[in-house]
Amino acid sequence: MSLQVESVILGPETDQYAGRGQDAQSLDSIAEAGRRAERLGFDVVNTPETGHDPFLPLGIVAQHTSRIRLGTNVAIAFPRSPMATAQVAWDLQHLSGGRFQLGLGTQVKGHIERRYATPWTGAPGPRLREYIQCMQAMFKTFQHPDEPVYFEGEHYRYTLMSPFFNPGPIEHPDIPIYIAAVNTYNARLCGELCAGLRAHPVATFAYSRDVLMPAIEEGARKSGRALADIDIVGSPFLALGADEEGVEKAKEALKQHVSFYASTRSYHAVLEYHGWQDLGAKLHQLSVQGKWTELPRQITDEMLEEWAIVATYDEFPARLKARAAGSYTSVLVDMPRALQRDEDRVADIVRQLHAD
Repeated sequence: MSLQVESVILGPETDQYAGRGQDAQSLDSIAEAGRRAERLGFDVVNTPETGHDPFLPLGIVAQHTSRIRLGTNVAIAFPRSPMATAQVAWDLQHLSGGRFQLGLGTQVKGHIERRYATPWTGAPGPRLREYIQCMQAMFKTFQHPDEPVYFEGEHYRYTLMSPFFNPGPIEHPDIPIYIAAVNTYNARLCGELCAGLRAHPVATFAYSRDVLMPAIEEGARKSGRALADIDIVGSPFLALGADEEGVEKAKEALKQHVSFYASTRSYHAVLEYHGWQDLGAKLHQLSVQGKWTELPRQITDEMLEEWAIVATYDEFPARLKARAAGSYTSVLVDMPRALQRDEDRVADIVRQLHAD
C-alpha cells in the first residue's frame, strides 16, 4: 500500500499543549523548513492555525520550493469572509504554480465568539457548506470575469464583483478544498463537495474506518463520485523513539497532546464510539478549570494505542502502513524533533511509506 506523505511546519510542541507558550519563528527558518520537507521527499507541507496565520508561511515556502504541494491544516473558516479566504487561496495558487490546497476547519462556538471575536451564526456544518459553495462561485468568477457566478444562502450572500476588484484568471484555477472532520455531517459534505478530508488526530484509526469513511462515501454518491475519488488524510498521533526507553518517554509526552484534544466536547463522538464517555467529561472539567498538566493522567496506555502509532523508528513505517490500510490514502507525519534531525532516516521513512 502506497501512501502520500505530508509534513507540517510551525506545528505545536508539547509545551504549547501544556499551556507554556510556543517558540518564535523567522522568515529564514520557515523557508528552510519548506526546502527541507521538499528535499526529504514529502508530497505536501502544511501549516496549522495554532497561534499564527496559516497562509503567510506558505507564501514564503512557495518562493523557496518548486515541487512540494502547500496546504493549510487547517485555516479556520468562520472568522474570515469567504472572499478573504478565496483571495488568499487564489494568490497562493497562482504564486506557487498550482501547488496550493486549501484546508478549512470550523472550530467550536466558544473559540469563534470569544477568541476570534466573531459571531456564531448557526450550526457549523450547514454554514461550512455555504462557505464552500460561496467560494466556489468566487473562484469561477475570478477565472471567468465576463461570466460571473454568484451565491445567495442563509449565512452568506455574494452578488457583486466589479472588474476593478477581480484578480483575474490564473493558469491553475482548480484549487483543491479539504475540510477537517470528526462528525459525519462534515464527512458527507466532504464527499459531496471537496477534494479531500483531513481527519482530526483525535479520530482514531477505527473511528475513521467505521464512521467517517461510510459517511464520505455517502456524500460522494450524491455528486456522482466514488470513495476512491476522495483523498482521506490521516494525522495519527505518534509516540516514537530510537529504542523502547525512548518510546516510553514519547508516550508520556503524547498523552498531553491527546488529552488536550479529547477535552473538547465537539470531539466526544470519538470517545463515545470507544465507550470512553466518562473520560470525555472528566477531561472537559479539568480543561475548564485550567488544569492542563493534569489531563494526561487520564489517558491509559490502552487508549493511547487506539489513537497513536507507538513504535521505534525502525518499526514505524511498517506499523503506520498496516494501521492506515482501509482508513487513509494520505498521512501527515509530525515526527519528533530528535528524529527530524536525522535527515537520512526521515527520507528513508518517506520512501518506505511511498512504496507499494
